[in-house]
Amino acid sequence: MAVDQNISDIEPGIWVFGYGSLIWKPPIAYEDRVVGYVKNYVRRFWQHSTDHRGTPEAPGRVVTLIPHEEWKTMNDYHEHKDDDVCWGVAFKIPGTDVETTKAYLDHREKNGYSVHTVDVYRAHETEPAVRNALVYIATTDNEAYVGNAPLDDIAKQIAVTHGPSGANAEYLLNLAEALREIAPESHDEHLFELEHKVKELLYHAKETQ
Repeated sequence: MAVDQNISDIEPGIWVFGYGSLIWKPPIAYEDRVVGYVKNYVRRFWQHSTDHRGTPEAPGRVVTLIPHEEWKTMNDYHEHKDDDVCWGVAFKIPGTDVETTKAYLDHREKNGYSVHTVDVYRAHETEPAVRNALVYIATTDNEAYVGNAPLDDIAKQIAVTHGPSGANAEYLLNLAEALREIAPESHDEHLFELEHKVKELLYHAKETQ
């Protein structure tokens, strides 16, 4: 009799779950990917970026995951309508590339992020497709966590900031486009309303040049 095996049990290596730029700018080496979601987290642009999408003098804003129970204690403009799920992509890193990939990601996520584990679910499945995937989360007690602000202020900050990895607006717009592509059923109002506001700001800035 065949024995059902979870994807993450089949071969050695690690899985990494991406919910931000990893969705559209994946790790250097991966051999498989699973589009799915994690439960009990809320994605928000509440983390400062001083090394990639901003500078220490003019920080950008990037996403982190807020545990849902913690998020419920906060005053947030947006609701969370995805049944407490956050869509993204899990990448399978082969065993031969684990060390170099971990070093790459540790450097890429060095501005306040720490490593945690999550289970990743596919749509309409009750059991995890990937168990204990690594995920980089900037917790609310890290030094670059900036928290909530009026959405117009967040949009203005994102629209004008740049860093060594490029424009902060590029990060936001690429994420929104990628999320819409991988998970049309996602209703991430925080992300998509910021996308709308930033596009308007960029359009008006271009018109006034």
